[in-house]
Amino acid sequence: MLNGTYKEELNEAQYEAVTATEGPVLVIAGAGSGKTRTLVYRVAHLIQKGVEPESILLLTFTRKSSQEMLWRAGRIISDSCTRVTGGTFHSVANMLLRRYGGQLGFGSGFTIIDRGDAEGIVNLLKSSLDLSAPRKQFPSKRAIINMISGAVNKARPLEDLIFDEYSHLVEFTDDIQLLQKHYQSFKFDHGLMDYDDLLVNWKRLMVEVIEARQDISTRYRYIMVDEYQDTNLIQAEIVRLAAYRHDNVMVVGDDSQSIYSFRGADFYNIMRFPETFPGTRVIKLEENYRSTQPILGLTNDIISKAAEKYTKTLYTKIQGDLKPALYGARDERAEAAFVIKRVEQLRAEGLQLNEIAVLFRSGFHSFKLELELTSRSIQFEKRGGLKLTESAHMKDVLAVLRLLINPIDNLSWNRLLLSIDKVGPKTAQKITATISAADDPFLALSSFPAGRTWKRGFDKLVRLFHELRNADPRPGLLCELALKWYQPVFERLYADDYPKRQKDLEQLKTIIASYDDLQSFIDDTTLDPPESDLSAYSNDLDTLVLSTIHSAKGLEWDAVFVIGLADGRFPHSSAFPGEQWEEERRLLYVAATRARKHLFLTYPRELMSPDRRFKRVGMSPFVAELEPGGYEVIRPEAGDGHVYGAAYGGASGRTRPILKKKDKKAALDDFSPGGRVKHPFFGTGTVKKKTPPRSLDVAFDRHGMKTLHLDYAKLTIVEG
Repeated sequence: MLNGTYKEELNEAQYEAVTATEGPVLVIAGAGSGKTRTLVYRVAHLIQKGVEPESILLLTFTRKSSQEMLWRAGRIISDSCTRVTGGTFHSVANMLLRRYGGQLGFGSGFTIIDRGDAEGIVNLLKSSLDLSAPRKQFPSKRAIINMISGAVNKARPLEDLIFDEYSHLVEFTDDIQLLQKHYQSFKFDHGLMDYDDLLVNWKRLMVEVIEARQDISTRYRYIMVDEYQDTNLIQAEIVRLAAYRHDNVMVVGDDSQSIYSFRGADFYNIMRFPETFPGTRVIKLEENYRSTQPILGLTNDIISKAAEKYTKTLYTKIQGDLKPALYGARDERAEAAFVIKRVEQLRAEGLQLNEIAVLFRSGFHSFKLELELTSRSIQFEKRGGLKLTESAHMKDVLAVLRLLINPIDNLSWNRLLLSIDKVGPKTAQKITATISAADDPFLALSSFPAGRTWKRGFDKLVRLFHELRNADPRPGLLCELALKWYQPVFERLYADDYPKRQKDLEQLKTIIASYDDLQSFIDDTTLDPPESDLSAYSNDLDTLVLSTIHSAKGLEWDAVFVIGLADGRFPHSSAFPGEQWEEERRLLYVAATRARKHLFLTYPRELMSPDRRFKRVGMSPFVAELEPGGYEVIRPEAGDGHVYGAAYGGASGRTRPILKKKDKKAALDDFSPGGRVKHPFFGTGTVKKKTPPRSLDVAFDRHGMKTLHLDYAKLTIVEG
């Protein structure tokens, strides 16, 4: 079990969560409360207790996070945690389906397709079903995949989803359902699975194949799930089925940070976990290691108004008395000017630009700010962009490598054939149909009678696969052969900008060289695609970060500006009191909890309407309902020429310098057990215990027992 040294590295709630190893445990981890540390130490604790690493399953939402957790756990116990199964739901599903998928009718050689591939299949099917002819507003391939995927992730019939969320497309319901049916058949016939299939088939495996469910539940006797508030209904059911033999499940998450319903995440998974697993032990992590108390005071206020929640109150020992600031600008241009002025002042005070972030609800909300930053030559990066393997030129190369794994992958055949000069969609489909029906697709390819105008390019493709199938099977060498064939094709297809795209191909060679087998590379590039150099986040210290709030979740900065907090924009004008309204509230909470030291909330008082007229707007109702004492107001007239650091304008609009005095530190002897004290956040309480050199246990009237350090806690003695 954890020794004294480890216990000293965890706070009381973290230690309780780490050592609660048997039965269901729900850890409500407030923002910045050390949830990752808790999971890391729990893995280490289980192994140190004698639990076999192979019996531990750690499910996360990114491969990077699971790898980091297991690496850190290994350092704690001075042992490798490579035998622990850690990864995303999708990667674990991939592993298990390759092992057990035959019992569902799938071979182990299936290919995983990404969103772009799925849209490509829909386009093919629209043509074959005669749905692509000019028709009044027939849904795009993207909209169709959104509907099909949404129905899966939200566990709803497609027809109901269309009626509720795409009512303007109801007239196409029958055609969309037909496309859905053919899409599923196409994938099965060609050995393909999309992301949704991985989860659906993992669940099917455990529901329909009793032996597989028993094997999985017996093997993984200790299951941990990170970011449980982001799970969908299928993922929650997978966790329940995987734990049916033991119920040793710890899920960690924060209901207040559930902001991904558009992806199918179900807020109520975390709320009903105690019902799903009777006897659940609920542990709350409330000590924050990121932000100052004034910032936490405001974030606590934001979420306290939530209709449904696990009540928690974040607190911190971090010193800092600077309140968050609220600024109502004349319009978006003035709002941008205010942000830039503050950014420049923060930089003058020694803050690097990459420690400052500007967050917004929707990407277009930063448009005016981007123009202003560009005009003033301030470097910035806007978070987002394609993953490396989502770009068209990378998909071309991957299509070659995918066919070596799965020769009946018609989507990849179609893509490669269309890359041949003078080959059009009809010819590509004819060739694909011929080779896919053959026992040996590669032999059928070489035997196909090529047309005179495209024979040269076709023969090069035939020779490429002959070389690949007889070459050294190391992924790096196969990639070199594919790229040698692809280079002239690449320069022809992307004549306008191929030099700019070239470095992606160089990056691909570096990435694939680290793999021992091609199947693992193909799986990883689909399940957890690497960032492209063109969109990867910069490490430049002199680059300001602009980001949507959704992209900023899990990150933190010294200074954060949350812009566009106007009524009708935040929450979105389409949100009405109910589930969507509450998720918008949580979105603001996530934004505000990204700040360590400085937090600015801004909004324009005028916005351009669709008819290009300015209209007056108020502040977001989420801001309007906050307690005025939790923030300082900067008046527009003061903001235009105001110097940050002297003071924020008070509610009256006047400014005053903040005078910092070096307070005399309280001594432990100044307090006595039974004495009454007052804390600026926790209120009044009774001293229960003194722990040398400078700690007190205080039972607060409203917040219960807290351990406070006199160097951080601003306690005053209540006389009488």
